[in-house]
Amino acid sequence: MQSIVEKVVSGDVRTVARLIRDIDDGMPEVRNVLKELYPHTGNAYVIGITGAPGVGKSTLVDQMIAHLRKRDKTVGVLAVDPTSPFSGGAILGDRVRMQRHSMDKGVFIRSMATRGHFGGLTQSTRSAIDVLDAMGKDYILVETVGVGQDEVDVVRSAHTTVIVVIPGMGDGIQAIKAGILEVGDIFLINKADRDGSDKTYTDLKLMIEMDQRKYDKGGWKPPILKAQAVFDEGVAEFMEEIERHAQSLKATFGGLDIRKQKDMVRQELSEMIKARLLEEVISKLTETGDFDRAVQAITAGKIDPYSACDNLVLPIVGLSHP
Repeated sequence: MQSIVEKVVSGDVRTVARLIRDIDDGMPEVRNVLKELYPHTGNAYVIGITGAPGVGKSTLVDQMIAHLRKRDKTVGVLAVDPTSPFSGGAILGDRVRMQRHSMDKGVFIRSMATRGHFGGLTQSTRSAIDVLDAMGKDYILVETVGVGQDEVDVVRSAHTTVIVVIPGMGDGIQAIKAGILEVGDIFLINKADRDGSDKTYTDLKLMIEMDQRKYDKGGWKPPILKAQAVFDEGVAEFMEEIERHAQSLKATFGGLDIRKQKDMVRQELSEMIKARLLEEVISKLTETGDFDRAVQAITAGKIDPYSACDNLVLPIVGLSHP
């Protein structure tokens, strides 16, 4: 294990790729490695890029990599796929668009699976962020699956959260209203040459102005930018805005170590406990056969699923029926 930790910290690409694969596959032995790697984390700047499918997130990430490499910054990229990291689909597109960076030793690109998790990030993705952080990457870009208003988890692990939209989204803007407006640090209208760009800008501005009281207290007010990522237009200004947000974080929190922010730690620990409990409970119930017996009882109409759930879980956690 110590050898794995040393190789990761020294930046060994094969060891990192193998470790992230084991994390994604849920291998239990990786927990001990992650424990040893944790003291080496907290140095990377994490940027979350989210938005509906088709808004050009991957193209934007590709250009962001290019800009960061021009500044001699090392970059890790985690592209979250809604189905499987080897299923093709969106990830195949990601790989094609980012392939010009694949031979660059300063860039590490990896696909992750959501495993049906509809919050944008899974615990495995958070662990992969830690691995790339410990590896020594200056910036980590997390491109999350676009699932609309539920996609708010990324803010728990990112310093800067970017919401990407395109002109003419219509209901897409309504979805932002309903869910992810509050987590956006920067709004980027991509494909801004399309009709409706100005209206989209106005809609976003009105939404942000509705929360004006929060910004009157000195909070960060999300800027709205326009870009055509495919032509690298507006990306330099966008990167400058990310840097401005980083400076704002430093001024507000006295640094960029989000692990020292109590709310962040509470949320991450809560999610970790949920994942760990689920893993242990399901494992135990499967081994004893109780889970399958409960399924059969429900399908036979002998018991309702609520009672079955209580019967299975409460004894494990040491609670009795209410």
